[in-house]
Amino acid sequence: MTDPTSSQAARLGRRTLLRAVVLGAAIIPLAACVGEEDPLAKQAREGNNKNYIAGDGSVEEYAPESRTAPVEIKAVAYDGSAIDSADWAGQATILNFWYAACAPCRIEAPHMVELNKEFGDKAQFIGINVRDEKDAAEAFERNFGIKYPSVQDTEGTIQLAMTKYVPLKAVPTTLVLDKQGRVSARVLGAADKTTLKALINTALTESL
Repeated sequence: MTDPTSSQAARLGRRTLLRAVVLGAAIIPLAACVGEEDPLAKQAREGNNKNYIAGDGSVEEYAPESRTAPVEIKAVAYDGSAIDSADWAGQATILNFWYAACAPCRIEAPHMVELNKEFGDKAQFIGINVRDEKDAAEAFERNFGIKYPSVQDTEGTIQLAMTKYVPLKAVPTTLVLDKQGRVSARVLGAADKTTLKALINTALTESL
């Protein structure tokens, strides 16, 4: 004699299994529609801080009366162009400390490209690469369409000279310099486009 309770349990089990199969079939196509994300950018969004010490995106602005002496840099960019801070007077300058395997650097790179185009000759963007050799740096720049120059700083000369503003290994860090070449703002971590744009506009519009 068949136990009614056992039969009912079996039917419920088959229904549960069928429901799971149907739901699974619905989920698989949905997952297939999601495009692949840059694995390092995904890593940064997950916030697990692998392979880099990430800033928290915090922004610090410096009042004109509290700013230190103008930044002084003389170097040669990967593209062979001369970088001289003496040429920065009268415009805003953005120094972005980065390297190719830095996950948040990949997140903010498109924003840097867009802002560089938007500000044109009103602002000078310069990358400071703290880790890569020329080939790796230029591959990154081609991948993201970066047209502004970057300087190799693998020996840490520039970064060490600016440790007041750029904590060692805290990459990316972005500095906005005023029209006198002084640091007017700093962003630790991936720079938000809207925030960085506002900081640049402030540097451009304030009186000397």
